[in-house]
Amino acid sequence: MIASRISIENEYLGSVFAYSYLEKPVTAEAQKSARAAVEALGLDGEAFDNAMARMKTLTEGEKKYLFELVDLVSQEIVTFHTEISKREERINALNNQLGSRYSYNSMIGKSKPMQELYSLLDKIKSSESTVLVQGENGTGKELIARAIHYNSPRKDSQFVTVNCSAFNENLLDSELFGHVKGSFTGAIKDKKGLFETADKGTLFLDEIGDMSPTMQVKLLRVIQEGTLTPVGGTEQRKVDVRVVAATNKDLKEMIETGTFREDLYYRINVINVVVPPLRDRKEDIPVLVDHFLARGCKEKSLPMKALAKRALERIFDYPWPGNIRELENEIERLIVLSGDEVRIAADLLSQRIREHGDNAKVQGVRVAGKLKDALEELEKTMIREGLRRTGWNKSRLAKELGISRAGLIMKVEKYGLDKRKITRAIDGSGSGGGGSGEAAA
Repeated sequence: MIASRISIENEYLGSVFAYSYLEKPVTAEAQKSARAAVEALGLDGEAFDNAMARMKTLTEGEKKYLFELVDLVSQEIVTFHTEISKREERINALNNQLGSRYSYNSMIGKSKPMQELYSLLDKIKSSESTVLVQGENGTGKELIARAIHYNSPRKDSQFVTVNCSAFNENLLDSELFGHVKGSFTGAIKDKKGLFETADKGTLFLDEIGDMSPTMQVKLLRVIQEGTLTPVGGTEQRKVDVRVVAATNKDLKEMIETGTFREDLYYRINVINVVVPPLRDRKEDIPVLVDHFLARGCKEKSLPMKALAKRALERIFDYPWPGNIRELENEIERLIVLSGDEVRIAADLLSQRIREHGDNAKVQGVRVAGKLKDALEELEKTMIREGLRRTGWNKSRLAKELGISRAGLIMKVEKYGLDKRKITRAIDGSGSGGGGSGEAAA
């Protein structure tokens, strides 16, 4: 018998054996004696003779070959076992990597839309191009901007944020570009603007859709030429700033209405990042809920809490128009109201969430008359309420309703739901009121 021991990293796994062969011929006398012993045990002597006839006697060369063959088999087993181990380690590493992708610079999500977003951020992290981040309120656009900055070559320089909707035109001009002493009442000394503060770094312009046409022209010049002039100043100053802009508005629609410059749009939209709303990534809701619960309980030194099944179902069904910010606030509220209770019941949820399923049903639908009229009435109601809910964002509503944007616009015209017309009817002031209303949509 030939045996080969199998060990991997000093761990014994077993042995490979080769047997049922003869090293030298058996004499007739020895075979006769062995047959007698077999028969004495009650076994068939003829079967013994047949077995002996099939036994092979190996030469020295054949024995050497068999030794090599057994050793080769043991080596193949070791190789196979090693490959399997490496494959398992690789799978574990990929699983761990996927687990870490639940979070990307404070963004949390394992859904396909979020994985695609992470991949896009990985691709652009070494770029110097301007970025336009688009998404609804509460989706985490500033987190995206921070992720872009802190994974870029500019990460060691300033990341500066400004909300364009928080200032009127004059204040935003001074805030972004600075001013010189005496340029206006209250300008008692020179002030450096945020563009200069962010020099060699990144400036995040949130709600850029609320910027006035005049400010849009000045912003375009800075992005194109890298120069600015402070308010009240005459000397141009050079700046090296990467601009990341964000908005929850449909800038293409604003271009059509003349409230946003097309040339600025293409300057800031070199790389477009669309942040998915929470309703389009619902599989992330349990992950986000666990994260907010864990963080909230830790901050308040409370034992870890969990949502009851019914509560989680209600949360899952709710559309979350305020997105992650709304969900975060709701979880914080639940942690406070649940007190010492470890399991949070559905009755503690906010009323709008508890009753969403019932409120989503259209009430007062006619049950008499022509079917065509009833369907048109239902369609008009859904579109009207949808426009109000989405802030007259036709692209978003068309996606929700499962129709094209052009089809929605036709229905809006058909039912007289155009925002400008409604505003004019309310104000009774012709085009002036309608124009401002559309600009704010």
